[in-house]
Amino acid sequence: MQFKVQSRLILQCALFIFLGCTWTKSMARDLAEIQAEGVLRHIGVPYANFVTQYTEGNKVSHRGLDIEIMQNFAQHLGLKYQYIPASWATVFGKLTGRNGQFINNEVVYGEPEPIQGDVMAHGVTVLDWREEIVDFSDDYFPSAVWLIARIESDLVPIKPTGLLSRDIKLVKAMMDGRDVLAMKQSCLDPDLYDLYQTKANIIFPAEALQLNEMVPAMLNGEAETSLLDLADSLIALEKWPSKIKVIGPISQEQRMAMGFRKDSPMLRQAFNEYLKQIRADGSYIELVKKYYPSVHHYYEHYFIQSMAEQ
Repeated sequence: MQFKVQSRLILQCALFIFLGCTWTKSMARDLAEIQAEGVLRHIGVPYANFVTQYTEGNKVSHRGLDIEIMQNFAQHLGLKYQYIPASWATVFGKLTGRNGQFINNEVVYGEPEPIQGDVMAHGVTVLDWREEIVDFSDDYFPSAVWLIARIESDLVPIKPTGLLSRDIKLVKAMMDGRDVLAMKQSCLDPDLYDLYQTKANIIFPAEALQLNEMVPAMLNGEAETSLLDLADSLIALEKWPSKIKVIGPISQEQRMAMGFRKDSPMLRQAFNEYLKQIRADGSYIELVKKYYPSVHHYYEHYFIQSMAEQ
């Protein structure tokens, strides 16, 4: 009797695991399945000029660098385009069917959930922990994390030494005792840069914010300084030129890329080929200039090199 009960339990567990795996595989799609359905589903999070959300009457619309790249990629494949809204806390789950978050320096996975999209594209920084969850495309945009401050702060921007690692040390040495606004589950996560060792007072926003809301929060008095990535820094400097200043770098140079499920290699390959094509024909650089006209002043070498490699 006991043997029969144990056997039944083992069979039920095996069936549950099998159905779970079958469900996940049936929900996942690579290029052939996407082409058969005729729709490319782009998951995005409002962020900087990569994905901008705006309202026209009762309709919520989106535009931005990544929106146009994905719309054009869908057209290149002969597909319709669909935008799937997400947040930084939900985007990995919507893409892979299981959310992942960076907690205590490791990836912690959530429960299985329905897959809703095919590619995530919203200025996603390539980070080691994210590479455990998704496969990234070739990079298409430079990034870095800087320390910015309110203009009235007595912190003085560093003078570049010509060596990035030395510049980072100079900035970190200035953070002792300073209030620094940061954000978990993003490229502004202090754990990524060992910022607790600086003895800075790390502050997380009182309310859930988008990355482009970090500067307004700082200006409203939540902290004297804030971590900010390149893309948002460029926009903030144009929007509040007399209210903020860049103190210096916190990170080494970073790269942004599109995220794909690990079981969608053909879709990823198709995008990489498309990215090479638009770099070669000049349409990529025109889109970059449209949404980030000043980025070339800071990272001209990146775009020159990316064009030369085609």
